[in-house]
Amino acid sequence: MLHDKLTPKTALAASTQSQTSSAETLSPEALSPEALSPEALSPEALSPEVMNSSDPYYSMDLLRFTTAGSVDDGKSTLIGRLLYDSKAIFEDQMEAMERASRNRGDTYVDLALLTDGLRAEREQGITIDVAYRYFATPKRKFIIADTPGHIQYTRNMVTGASTAELAIILIDARKGVVTQSKRHGFIASLLEIPHILVAVNKMDLVDYDEEVYRRIVTEYSEFATKLSIQDLTFIPISALQGDNVVNKSDKTSWYDGPTLLHHLENVNVGASRNLVDFRFPVQMVVRPHQDFRGFAGQIASGTISPGEEIVVLPSGTASRVRAVHAFTEEVQEAVEGDSVMITLEDEIDVSRGDMIVRKNNLPQVSNQLECTICWVTEEPLNLQSTYILQHNSHQVRAFVADLNYRIDVNTLHRESAHTLQLNEIGRVKITTTQPLFFDPYRLNRNTGSFILIDSYTNVTVAAGMIRRRASTLEEVISTQPDRQKSANVVWESTEISREMRESRNGHRAAVLWFTGLSGSGKSTVARRLERRLFEHGCQTTYLDGDNVRHGLNGDLGFSPADRKENIRRVAEVARLAFDHGTLTICTFISPYRADRESARALLPEGRFIEVYVKCDLEVVKRRDPKGLYAKALAGEIPEFTGISSPYEEPTDPEILVETDVQSVDDIVEQIMDELTRRGLLNYQ
Repeated sequence: MLHDKLTPKTALAASTQSQTSSAETLSPEALSPEALSPEALSPEALSPEVMNSSDPYYSMDLLRFTTAGSVDDGKSTLIGRLLYDSKAIFEDQMEAMERASRNRGDTYVDLALLTDGLRAEREQGITIDVAYRYFATPKRKFIIADTPGHIQYTRNMVTGASTAELAIILIDARKGVVTQSKRHGFIASLLEIPHILVAVNKMDLVDYDEEVYRRIVTEYSEFATKLSIQDLTFIPISALQGDNVVNKSDKTSWYDGPTLLHHLENVNVGASRNLVDFRFPVQMVVRPHQDFRGFAGQIASGTISPGEEIVVLPSGTASRVRAVHAFTEEVQEAVEGDSVMITLEDEIDVSRGDMIVRKNNLPQVSNQLECTICWVTEEPLNLQSTYILQHNSHQVRAFVADLNYRIDVNTLHRESAHTLQLNEIGRVKITTTQPLFFDPYRLNRNTGSFILIDSYTNVTVAAGMIRRRASTLEEVISTQPDRQKSANVVWESTEISREMRESRNGHRAAVLWFTGLSGSGKSTVARRLERRLFEHGCQTTYLDGDNVRHGLNGDLGFSPADRKENIRRVAEVARLAFDHGTLTICTFISPYRADRESARALLPEGRFIEVYVKCDLEVVKRRDPKGLYAKALAGEIPEFTGISSPYEEPTDPEILVETDVQSVDDIVEQIMDELTRRGLLNYQ
């Protein structure tokens, strides 16, 4: 018997849900001046059915769930049964399934054909791609991700489960708990899916034996104790016969729990939502005319209301929310998942990729991250390659600094590895060239996840979850330890004080710390400045980054720890030169902000002058005076700043110069003027 057709309104709603779930963001077309005009946004211009927010359908909860299991455990059949018994199948779909079943010689209608859309899937009777289906009951709306069970399609399961709040893991009652059953439980746990439902399927093939069911429950429960699973439920079913799927079965009188659909309708929705930490990645700036400037995107987590204090990252500029626009009207509150446009009280610089957060509720910031990644492409992980890390709407250059271990998803064992192949999962340390603003994945799945993109082919190579800051970051930018000194030593003062030397020199002592990317022009400017100071009669000392590595720091490499030690030693030498009354010029990339601040802390207030020699990365790569960028891009130089190692820009340098727009002579004059203004130099 054919099922009733969906009503036009339900069909429209399902279609609308299908479209919005695939994008869930405001498109440029939707935010064009024409689309934002009063005529286009008037109620008369919109479909009453679509805009009828009083319709109960639009106020129902939405549950996203995924299915997983071994090959031929009945995942697609279960989904087909759910749709069939909940009367969510169109008449033409039913006719197509009946026809396909007859052509295959089946004596029954194969409900799995409803989701097995690829020809290869129908021919083999397995799921390969991730199939999404949408349906609703009077209590709740659902989005189903039917994921493949075979080991070579692990990446597809990760894709389908990444946004799910519940995972149904099917276990064949005849086979019991197999390796893949555990593998899917581990992946669901890894993705922090809050609800796990283990459906013991094909109970009809074991004569609905309670002992078989209890044995599976015991074994899987013991395994689950090794995982981080918040909620674990077991239900005995027969997807083919419909037992305990939608309707209660009289063949399992020993089971007194809910049916599968009843559990789906009543499980707590929103358990994985973060409604505390407001995070709003800006996707685009909307300016239909000069009197309006809004920032559009989807709220990644938390809530926001007009009048709240916010901060724009990475600039740190503060403002207040003037209004929150949701489609056709202003709203008093928007929550996680809403696509909105925010206007601010102040005219401040906000661009795509920036993040708007509450002033007193900030995300973590780091450029070195501990992550778990799933490799999703045929080309294996290359530890020498540079990738693009896409984090919400923000893109940065990144590289995998270390592959800690590969996870055997079948045994949960950690294995040493030098690369990751297709479908493999590993724990890695990732370094980015710019800091990321994030929350740990377990607290916020939206701001704690990312993808890696091959910078040459533009192919997505990995999906990742941020666990925390990398441990090495604590060594690099954490609070500085007490200054070290050898045992049994005392500081020996000379009979000539710094003040006496300054009086004879005719200028005050200071350390001029030049920082910037390799090739930005630090040494060129510093050498010209030193000559100008010498001609002016000043006593100078010049410490160059390459020169000190020929002797004093010749034993150091370029790891984060060695870079830190390199700057520590140079800072101590600069301090000794400062005590002798000289203007000490230091030219070092010094990529880490904390190391520069540590050098500053050695000197009196106002005597450390940070000179940020700024130059666009693309410009310095074209300059490449020593050929280092070419080698770094070819993977010949590991840990090269700007390519495979980060550079933390100064946030408030005493002097900012830009060598890609200013001449060397103009820059030298600018520095001389600033030294005079600060009273360090008498320069006319």
